Amino acid sequence: MSKPHYPLLESIQSPADLRRLSRLELKSLARELREFLLQSVGKTGGHLSSNLGTVELTIALHAVYNTPEDRLVWDVGHQTYPHKILTGRRERFHTLRQLGGLSGFPRRDESEYDTFGTAHSSTSISAALGMALGAQLKGEDRKAVAIIGDGAMSAGMAFEALNNGGVPHGGITADLLVVLNDNDMSISPPVGALNKYLARLMSGKFYAAARESAKSVLRNAPPLFELARRFEEHAKGMVAPSTIFEEFGFNYVGPIDGHDLDALIPTLENMRRMKGPQFLHVVTKKGYGYKLAEADPIKYHGPSPFDPSQGIQKPATPPKPTFTQVFGNWLCDMAAADARLVGVTPAMLEGSGMVEFQKRFPQRCHDVGIAEQHAVTFAGGLACEGLKPVVAIYSTFLQRGYDQLIHDVALQNLPMVLALDRAGIVGADGATHAGAYDIAFVRCVPNMSVLTPSDERECRMALSTAHGQNHPVTVRYPRGAGAGADAGTDLATFEWGKGVVRRQAAPALAGQVRVAILAFGTLLHPALKAAEMLNATVADMRFVKPLDAELVRDLARSHDALVTIEDGCLMGGAGSAVLEFLQAQGVVMPVLNLGYPDAFIEHGDPAKLNAQLGLDAAGIERSIRERFLADSSASPAAAAA
Repeated sequence: MSKPHYPLLESIQSPADLRRLSRLELKSLARELREFLLQSVGKTGGHLSSNLGTVELTIALHAVYNTPEDRLVWDVGHQTYPHKILTGRRERFHTLRQLGGLSGFPRRDESEYDTFGTAHSSTSISAALGMALGAQLKGEDRKAVAIIGDGAMSAGMAFEALNNGGVPHGGITADLLVVLNDNDMSISPPVGALNKYLARLMSGKFYAAARESAKSVLRNAPPLFELARRFEEHAKGMVAPSTIFEEFGFNYVGPIDGHDLDALIPTLENMRRMKGPQFLHVVTKKGYGYKLAEADPIKYHGPSPFDPSQGIQKPATPPKPTFTQVFGNWLCDMAAADARLVGVTPAMLEGSGMVEFQKRFPQRCHDVGIAEQHAVTFAGGLACEGLKPVVAIYSTFLQRGYDQLIHDVALQNLPMVLALDRAGIVGADGATHAGAYDIAFVRCVPNMSVLTPSDERECRMALSTAHGQNHPVTVRYPRGAGAGADAGTDLATFEWGKGVVRRQAAPALAGQVRVAILAFGTLLHPALKAAEMLNATVADMRFVKPLDAELVRDLARSHDALVTIEDGCLMGGAGSAVLEFLQAQGVVMPVLNLGYPDAFIEHGDPAKLNAQLGLDAAGIERSIRERFLADSSASPAAAAA
């Protein structure tokens, strides 16, 4: 089969090339870009629906704005594939989200066109406002644009930025454009000729000049000025939800069709010339141009590799259940058994496995939108009324609700379960989504407990155990499937604060260092493989906090060296908890901590990343041999030294 040819797209090495094209050529470019995107993501996997929806918007922004001198800040960042392709990264796009390849999100160290690193939601307006004011303070004539999706507008940070962006700063008003990419059709469809005409009129020089002239005249007659202001708001309100953004101090334009370059380009050209804070509302469709994605944008949000001509197909053999599915099943079963259970999630119903729970218990399921802070405190309010909230949230997203976790939950010792999905390495999504820090930042908070189940069965039991407590508990588990243990359907628990020995070492030979491995979480399984080669004892610790003090003490007494293993950062992590306990007990012995170094973990295949970090079976065995068993004939003390 011949290789696809994209004559216009292949001529674009930078946005400067794009700006030389005619409007008709830009429309052809959009078709080629959408097809290239579809075929490429079909091979690599990645975010698809959102990117198909931003093709024309991306072309229009780069056609009008002098990037990279003008700053484009893309919110969340999973809608930037067209941006990456048009900014000199097309030939590397086949490496998307692979180890050593292109990131799936904007990164400042990847391209000068990626002006701000984004992957968490609702940060774009704040960053672009800082850039706009920074340019003006330095006397530089360049523009800043924030492109934010309507889902990201549900987060408080976006409104904090709007509240700050629409007012003068020391007499300086920011020349900032906020583009609302409304991609869920939350505005009803009338975005045709009338809306296009009004948008262009409202953004044009004549309208702006007439508006300001009228204001200067009517200010001398306050009653008439107020009447005119109200008339303008009501006139806009008939075709657009402008009032709220006008009240923030932004000039609102739109809504316009985000797939119509004849509407987008003239409107953006007009708005680029306007001073002060501007707000452009564009309506796009997720999955636009690919009917399967248009029909089911959620299914095609972040697919694995697939054949675009066939669409996503069910695998021939059913995959192993994921930890997310184990949680979703447990949530439904526990809700049936306990009427007090209420599920809460910040815009992660699908990602956290709560779709079935929402169907079965709609009044007890609360998707609060992209609002992690609110989710945690809202759950605290539920707990105050005697309910048992379960907050399903990604580990990396709990970081955004940390103050609430401390002040609103832990300080008041409110009972709830925080189900932390995506703990540890997350693969293709990389550093922004890796759950590397939750053990460290949760275990230092009074009243909080941290459970680290090692497989699917342990995960279900950990959730049931946590639900039975009368204080806040986090249960962390990774993305994808685990060892393949049958999770079961019961609601069995295990003893609070107690780990279990999974492998007992055979008696050591004379002079041999006796090693015990303390595993926290799913790295238990490579640790067990390594232990077979080392004749080491292995404990599944289950709990980081409360730490099983008795088990640690017993292992320290019966072994010459301890090794801790965790899929989280070493600084302040589970290994640190063991060291702190030994120090408090006055126990002096060699301890090796294995986990994530003081560095951000890149995107890539999880197995390859774990191997690079020395957290696969071979790496664990190698680290232990190098530290304790390099000279098997030496005494334990000498080997440890």
